[in-house]
Amino acid sequence: MTARILIALFVLTAVAGFSSAAEQTVQQGQGHPFVCGDYSAGKVAFVSAEGKIEWEFPAPNCNDVWLLPNGNVLFVTGHGVKEVNRDKKVIFEHVGTMVESAAKGKDGNVQTRRSPSEVYACQRLPDGNTFIGECSSGKLLEVDPSGKIVKEIRLLSEGKSGGHAFMRNARKLANGHYLVAHYGLKAVKEYDADGKEVWSCASPGGPHSVIRLPNGNTLIAEGDADKKRGSGVVEVDKDGKVVWEVRRDELEGVGLKFMTGLQRLPNGNTVMTNWLGHGNLGKTAQIIEVTPDKKVVWTFADHKNFRCPASIQLLDVKGDVTKGEILH
Repeated sequence: MTARILIALFVLTAVAGFSSAAEQTVQQGQGHPFVCGDYSAGKVAFVSAEGKIEWEFPAPNCNDVWLLPNGNVLFVTGHGVKEVNRDKKVIFEHVGTMVESAAKGKDGNVQTRRSPSEVYACQRLPDGNTFIGECSSGKLLEVDPSGKIVKEIRLLSEGKSGGHAFMRNARKLANGHYLVAHYGLKAVKEYDADGKEVWSCASPGGPHSVIRLPNGNTLIAEGDADKKRGSGVVEVDKDGKVVWEVRRDELEGVGLKFMTGLQRLPNGNTVMTNWLGHGNLGKTAQIIEVTPDKKVVWTFADHKNFRCPASIQLLDVKGDVTKGEILH
């Protein structure tokens, strides 16, 4: 056999081996079944504990997803919210309210456009209504099953657009207040039932997701806006004092690029989604579970089937999401 043929065979074998490895799901530690929303791949998916996709549905720019008690999945679609059953039938849908934006056209003139508000937050409430946080319109809405808006709080003045960065995740709390991640403002704010600000906490990295914990603390997933500290997840008390955090390079073998989704588990562990946009696609784990003492116990990376998971709910944690029993 000639040297040229040997070299060709070696190259083909290496390429085949690389392709096979790239197609495999890399999962370390004890896996969990979960549902996630992949912002960049534009879908929601159910994944087994072994890391295999069992169901998926299109969801452009999905930043929030829930498994409901009835088995349906509730998620945002970038400019709206949908509830879909396992037969992929749409049960509920909301399209973001219209907002105006101004941009320069090709001729250099400023043009005003009307389009549905960007939407990054949703939540099914105990009364069956759906809470929706609209980003560019700056509205906190409660919508009944028929699609009628039954409550509206405006965080911006009439006719003003908050743009792409005004808010990301938001939650209605058990006390009737609203917790909002103001990404562009680099702050987390709590509003009362009438929309009056009652609490605020700085979030220099740009908050993406927020959870009010049973002890009154607030768990925040931060982006990469703070170049000095880098991305991370931080827990603050009612005075805004940091009581726990994990930053960019603290976890062995995992780089935190832009933290998005969160779930605090009953055992105290925290599950985080690691958004890999801004030039980081394929570079590290997409999902991480870490203990309170910052030991990594599970990582998930499937760079063939997922790009940037941005929201996650584990399916082996019992509880009714409409009653706040899942800290997600």
